[in-house]
Amino acid sequence: MYLADRSAPGGTEGAPGGGTVRSRAVAPAVLALGTVSLVTDVSSEMVSAVLPLYLVAGLGLSPLGFGALDGLYNGVSALVQLLGGHLADRIRNHKLIAGVGYGLSALCKPLLLLAHTLGPVGVVLALERTGKGLRTAPRDALISLSTPPKAQGRAFGVHRAMDTTGALLGPLAAFLILGAAVDGYDAVFGVSGCVAALGVVVLVLFVPSGAAPTGLGRNAPGPGGAGTSGAAAVTGTSGTGSAKPAAVGLREAVALLRLPRLRALAACAALLGLTTVSDAFLYLLLQDRTGIGERWFPLLPLGTAAVFLLLAVPAGVLADRIGRRAVFLTGHALLLAGYGLLLWAPAWPALPFLVLALHGTFYAATDGVLPAAVGAAVPARLRATGLAVVGTGQALARFGCSVALGGAWTLWGPGPALAAAAAGLCCCAAVAGFVLRPTGPDGVPAPARRS
Repeated sequence: MYLADRSAPGGTEGAPGGGTVRSRAVAPAVLALGTVSLVTDVSSEMVSAVLPLYLVAGLGLSPLGFGALDGLYNGVSALVQLLGGHLADRIRNHKLIAGVGYGLSALCKPLLLLAHTLGPVGVVLALERTGKGLRTAPRDALISLSTPPKAQGRAFGVHRAMDTTGALLGPLAAFLILGAAVDGYDAVFGVSGCVAALGVVVLVLFVPSGAAPTGLGRNAPGPGGAGTSGAAAVTGTSGTGSAKPAAVGLREAVALLRLPRLRALAACAALLGLTTVSDAFLYLLLQDRTGIGERWFPLLPLGTAAVFLLLAVPAGVLADRIGRRAVFLTGHALLLAGYGLLLWAPAWPALPFLVLALHGTFYAATDGVLPAAVGAAVPARLRATGLAVVGTGQALARFGCSVALGGAWTLWGPGPALAAAAAGLCCCAAVAGFVLRPTGPDGVPAPARRS
């Protein structure tokens, strides 16, 4: 229903006769990239669903060791994300860099068949995350540049909903394979590699090589503070007729941090990431609290993914209408409520469902809303770099959270470790609510007004 809704903000354009014509609610590039993400996420989530149990129960990893490996899994992606974003803007070919990232991740899945000790597994996971880091910012830049500013939340919501469909199917496929195959884990890794290769094929055949801005109008101010037209920002021209694109240099990319809105978004994303428990740890905490059997463990991500799928588009549309700050902070408040249930709620039969529902709602309210806010704060020709800056800070912070939580679990136990994370999240959310106070009429998150 959301794809067919033509009344979205920015959904009309001027017609030659003075009337209006309806524009696409979601650009074809967004749908194509959503399909790629759907297929790729089936592959990735097949592995992610069994990996915590495989490492802890199969390879005998301690919580501290798992925390370090889980942090590495996300930290490598964070560092490479900056490189992927800058390269995509510099060579002005977002699809190429995204394709390299998708291809590298696909090649790494079958390598898990050969890795049966911690060292090789860590290397393979680091390479796989390198691929994810390369592709994330160019992919999100393609989505952002294909969408009018007032419909960014909707576009990212649609993409995240399609992506989450894959996240929903992946654990289910892993569950079925584990029950049917003799060497269950190896079978999951092998099938995952084949599915990942299909995602690369879809990218090559169906994603357009470039995404021209659609209705961008006046774009975000550049690092120097002056506004530029959407077309000039994308091509690197001054809008006076020159069509030659200007190369994006490293100095210009670094100068993005002069933008107050981008600095605020990056700082708050990192601050909140420091107290956001990773999915793998949340599922291990849920199993520890409720005693869910190993056979059912791969199905836990299905609860998160199902709620995320249902709410991703409505949350994106709501963010476009009432402001991204409110939706983003509400998502973290719901995550905090999930932590509270894990810590203090009685052992109700419904407890796993409630925690997973809150976890999925948190993702729906934050995962697409944050890049939509970044897209409104960064010039079009530096869009991938700006997205990478914020994404890198957030991922590095979550790396630190995984290591710290693993150490706290080993020293104090799961309850006190989660309580510390919950207290930290409460404080960080309060600080973020102050920093990300709206200044524009559309409620786009921003710090204080420009002086």
